[in-house]
Amino acid sequence: MFADIILPLPLDGLFTYSVPQQLENRVKEGMRVLVPFGKNKTYVGVISKIHNQSPEGFQTKDILQAIGISPVLLPHQFEFWQWIADYYMSPIGEVYKAALPAGLKAEDGYKAKTELYIRLTEPFRNEQALHVALNMLQRAGKQLKCFVDYLSISHWGQGEGIELTRDELLNQGHSLPTINALVKRGVLETYEQEVGRLNLTGDPHPEKIKPLSSVQQDAFNQIRFSFLKKNVTLLHGVTSSGKTEIYIHLIQRALEEKKQVLYLLPEIALTVQMMERLHRVFGNRLGIYHSKYSDAERVEIWQKQLSQNPYDVILGARSAIFLPFQHLGLVIIDEEHETSYKQQDPMPRYHARSAAIMLAQMFKAKTLLGTATPSLETYHNAKVGKYGLVELFQRYQGIELPEIQVIDIKDLQHRKMMKGPFSPILLRKVHEALDHGEQVILFQNRRGYAPMIECKQCGWVPHCQHCDVSLTLHRNLNQLTCHYCGYTYQVPTQCPNCGCTQLQTRGYGTEKIEAEVHDIFPEARIARMDLDTTRSRQAYERIINDFSAGRTNLLIGTQMISKGLDFDKVSVVGILNADTMLNYPDFRAYEHAFMMMAQVSGRAGRKGKRGLVILQTKSPDIPVIQQVVNNDYASFYRSLIAERRHFHYPPYYRLVEVYLKHRSESVVEMAGLELASRLCQWFGTRVLGPDKPAVAKVKSLAIRKLVLKFEQGINMSEVRKYLALAQQLMLQDKRYGSLQIYYDVDPL
Repeated sequence: MFADIILPLPLDGLFTYSVPQQLENRVKEGMRVLVPFGKNKTYVGVISKIHNQSPEGFQTKDILQAIGISPVLLPHQFEFWQWIADYYMSPIGEVYKAALPAGLKAEDGYKAKTELYIRLTEPFRNEQALHVALNMLQRAGKQLKCFVDYLSISHWGQGEGIELTRDELLNQGHSLPTINALVKRGVLETYEQEVGRLNLTGDPHPEKIKPLSSVQQDAFNQIRFSFLKKNVTLLHGVTSSGKTEIYIHLIQRALEEKKQVLYLLPEIALTVQMMERLHRVFGNRLGIYHSKYSDAERVEIWQKQLSQNPYDVILGARSAIFLPFQHLGLVIIDEEHETSYKQQDPMPRYHARSAAIMLAQMFKAKTLLGTATPSLETYHNAKVGKYGLVELFQRYQGIELPEIQVIDIKDLQHRKMMKGPFSPILLRKVHEALDHGEQVILFQNRRGYAPMIECKQCGWVPHCQHCDVSLTLHRNLNQLTCHYCGYTYQVPTQCPNCGCTQLQTRGYGTEKIEAEVHDIFPEARIARMDLDTTRSRQAYERIINDFSAGRTNLLIGTQMISKGLDFDKVSVVGILNADTMLNYPDFRAYEHAFMMMAQVSGRAGRKGKRGLVILQTKSPDIPVIQQVVNNDYASFYRSLIAERRHFHYPPYYRLVEVYLKHRSESVVEMAGLELASRLCQWFGTRVLGPDKPAVAKVKSLAIRKLVLKFEQGINMSEVRKYLALAQQLMLQDKRYGSLQIYYDVDPL
């Protein structure tokens, strides 16, 4: 007996092993097994197929042991994995690595992940003792500030308070020695805790589903009717139109039909709010799955989905598509336009929207795409009849869309009227909102303190020694960081070029915005939401819950805050610089900018009052700005689709990007030219490049890029065969022994 096995390796194809006699009655397709590989390595693989056909040309090795007693994959998952591997040109071993939780890939199962938490020591857990502690720390300024911040963030003395990780305190700009000093004084103590167990208890309460308004009911009926004719339907509804309530009604209908539902969100932050809304209705029928959960939790959910009593509703980010489903009937992809659905690195570079549609097809299930700003490809598919289209252009309870005021900051800078990145009208409106007890969101799509520092005298800018980019200043951590490879450097005190000690910051990141807002509005309760402040699941939940509850009233953030979060009291939204999104060298720049600005604007005026958006730009007259102001998606689509047709871009053409990487600049240059020449023989003028990408070196590897454009109707499976052959021929050449070649299909 033989078994074809998927191994977690970046190698194409399956590996055949012989099944020892003592395991013949134990092993099944979908089970994990431990197998030898090479001279002395072992891997946990998954059995794809069991057969009696002896392979020719080599001696098979025996499976060493079976892991577990039952399969961890269902039959449809192999088909799904193979589709992802074929379509996105990735070895199936890479799909295996992306799909299974780490605990199911390890020989010894999973270990519980722990985090270091911080709390008051027993003697200081009362009001009187706290006053003693504060007096004791009067002469230790840094320790005092750190202690006060701990009390504030943990809401000590306000009901139950919340548990705080040490990392969250470090994110506030406090150093490890300062925290350790407080521990040494006996004021604070650290303790380890397993990263939260999943415990969504509670019975379902379908009676808590809110009745739909007449407009929502009409959209719900249209979706149901559309599903009779189409497998995929787009719900194009403006922000705050109540799309989520329609989703809840559709989920309930699917559950009544004894079907499972997959509800995808683009950002982990969104699952915090959505979990609360869905849990109120669906109780313990709801499961949550995303990468911020511990490995132990993800393994538990995986095992539960294989059991006789799986979760009926799964809410998750893109990795949730890999879960085992038994009776999938409905897939909801919320904010379908979001680029976060596309996996970038590592392989497989899949798009969760496309993959989820394919998964639904395998189950003959229906897919609903929901958004206020559809991606061009999706809207085009709806317009030409490939997808159903349902439109919802009225906000819930008749609330008006926010008023958008465009501020020409070029003119204001010329007249020296700007205060840092803030226009006078933005400052005035923020002040009025805070005075009236309302909330404000400021959007700056760049994290860190400043994108770069520069010598005032000679213009020297520090660059990463491993990548072709300038370093970002993170003042809270007092270091320069490369956002491509993660390498950190000490902040220089003088220019190594000319010795000048005057090093100035250029540009604004969210950290710097936070510092300047704090100086201008010292009474504001400020929170910052970016990659640096949301490293853990607890941090996500704390920032969102604090802002929802009004404990903070001014939220500064990157694109994370644009993605469907619902806050009742936000009356003013400030987009500090629209130009950073518009002036990006990419054919999708205007599309992404329009979506982001429209989505951020949608956070204003959610309940009972029309909101205000201040949009700051140096290019107030370009059409896309006016289209955002007028919320005119139709004219935006018309102008952009004509451009795409003319210049041979999606949705009229399919793109495949080819990347080559090597430590030697000359080798990668030569390889790029050779590969382009080979591809041109097959594909002719469809091949563009090779060229240097915007960032031409990452992690000490020089990069070249080719772009392939294929018209609709071309046989893409044949194209993929030729591309795989080209890669194989290149890598057989001894000159290119350590060359990396990979493909990005349907890149964003």
